[in-house]
Amino acid sequence: MVYPPIERGASLLVALSLASKTTLVVGGGALAATRATAALQADSTVLILVENDAEITSEEIIVRRDRKELEIVHFNNLEGFEHILQTLTQPVATAFITDTLIGTPRRRTYLSAATLRQSLSRRNILVNVADMPTLCDFTLPTCHRFPLSSSSSSKHLGSLQVAVTTNGKGCRLASRIRREVVSKLPSNIGDAVENVAKLRARVKSLEEIDKADELDGNEDSQPTTPNEAVDQGVKPGETSQERQLRRMRWVAQVSEYWPLEQLATMEPEKMDDLFKSEGPIENNNLTHHQLAISPSSQRGKIYLLGSGPGHPGLLTVAAHEILTRKATLVLSDKLVPAEVLALIPSSTPVKIAKKFPGNADGAQNELMVEAVEAASRGELVVRLKQGDPMVYGRAGEEVLYFRKHGFESILVPGITSAIAGPALANIPVTQRGVAESMILCTGVGRQGKSTALPGYIRSRTLVLLMGVARLDSVVETLISPTNTSGLREGAAYPSNLPIAIIERSSMPDQRVISATLSTISSAMAQVGEQRPPGMMVIGWSVLALEGEGDVDVLEDTKASLHDEEGLRKKDDERVQRWLGEAGWCIRERTGEWGF
Repeated sequence: MVYPPIERGASLLVALSLASKTTLVVGGGALAATRATAALQADSTVLILVENDAEITSEEIIVRRDRKELEIVHFNNLEGFEHILQTLTQPVATAFITDTLIGTPRRRTYLSAATLRQSLSRRNILVNVADMPTLCDFTLPTCHRFPLSSSSSSKHLGSLQVAVTTNGKGCRLASRIRREVVSKLPSNIGDAVENVAKLRARVKSLEEIDKADELDGNEDSQPTTPNEAVDQGVKPGETSQERQLRRMRWVAQVSEYWPLEQLATMEPEKMDDLFKSEGPIENNNLTHHQLAISPSSQRGKIYLLGSGPGHPGLLTVAAHEILTRKATLVLSDKLVPAEVLALIPSSTPVKIAKKFPGNADGAQNELMVEAVEAASRGELVVRLKQGDPMVYGRAGEEVLYFRKHGFESILVPGITSAIAGPALANIPVTQRGVAESMILCTGVGRQGKSTALPGYIRSRTLVLLMGVARLDSVVETLISPTNTSGLREGAAYPSNLPIAIIERSSMPDQRVISATLSTISSAMAQVGEQRPPGMMVIGWSVLALEGEGDVDVLEDTKASLHDEEGLRKKDDERVQRWLGEAGWCIRERTGEWGF
């Protein structure tokens, strides 16, 4: 047998059980709070040791002290520190000296930390000293503890933890690697661990055997490997302990071969089915391979998927993959274009929402009920929405409804028309020298009511999704000097401010009507029939990229700081250069988009 040489420089990674043990934390800052929380989660008793209350700068420590989750103890010198150690009733497993962290006010000196460490080491207590590696008996890896998706919305933490260490060679990189590892694992993998634990508990509870003979180890500690075939039948003369051992091997095979998603969604009755189905050995010859692919009842999934502004080329890769290859049922909003729906295979049922004025809530509820029923049958349901689901897409209501009925929906963002629509019309929502910010609003509130709109700020672009049908009232709210409706929260908008109405954004028949707030109603009357869906973009950014460009709007503001009349005249001139005598401009989309 050839044994490889020892490659030194690693750490011995262990998972400490701290129940009925005390953890000491010296210091009262944020790092002390972090160490205390980690020890509390490991069922340890925690003592925070500080020389005075002024050292406690972490609010979390105070809160946990008030909840009686930990205790704060004062010591003035080494003699006081020794006295605390002598009076402890529980064994101390670990100690953290945190007030040595670089940047800590009144940072503890190396000599002082070494003295405390020496006192702890005499009692065989392992010590970690922040930012003083030569004084450390151990270091902590960067960790992640997975939540249980099957818990309430507060998401309780499960038993599964992952830890990454670079052995002091790159702590920040270790955190990044840990995030990369976590991101590659299913979000409900914590449930898989808990379900395997339940399987193991069921194996033990199924047999009436002496406690002395009970298998205390886990399934991996048994004298077998998951690659060995395991009989799924009762052998003649098989003892309870042998049967328990064989069933524990099943658990090992389930852990090794079943998809993680299947383990995470396994229901209690299906766990019992694994053991209830066995019969005499001659009539039941399933091997480990057959057991590995034996399906449990699969719970479905619900995707809240954004289809983007309309053009199928603007679907995200994830959205295209789900629509064309994964979905077994699509429940679509009525505004999703036919070009996107055409991508869905003909074998996948598609239902379009029956939303019309006065029935929107009823149609919405109908789709949510149908989504839950289909997912309960194991379907992969897609709630297909225009734009981005979280931008006026009522996705929030659906997230809460689906969660209430046992399904944590998967959000698939879409390119929102609030950004893409103006961009495709050659309008930047922000532009240096013109617009330093943008604000997004809806022109239609719940049940068709009017909504409050923000006041005018010259350096800001206002984007209104929906509401083109009530354009006149929107314009009146914006420019009215008296604000009689009370729906504008701030200064009135100048009547010469540019506005663009973008209809059917990204589609072959996209149309952009550009005007000012004083002329837009006349322009819309000129074009005649509207082309929903439409949106409004209001602000100086509307004309910023026209012709040779006009990106000095804010510079003009500075130059005319105390001359409102002069600024108004400059603005009238730039609008005149932009629109000419007509007062508005209508642009129809022609040709292919090129994507």
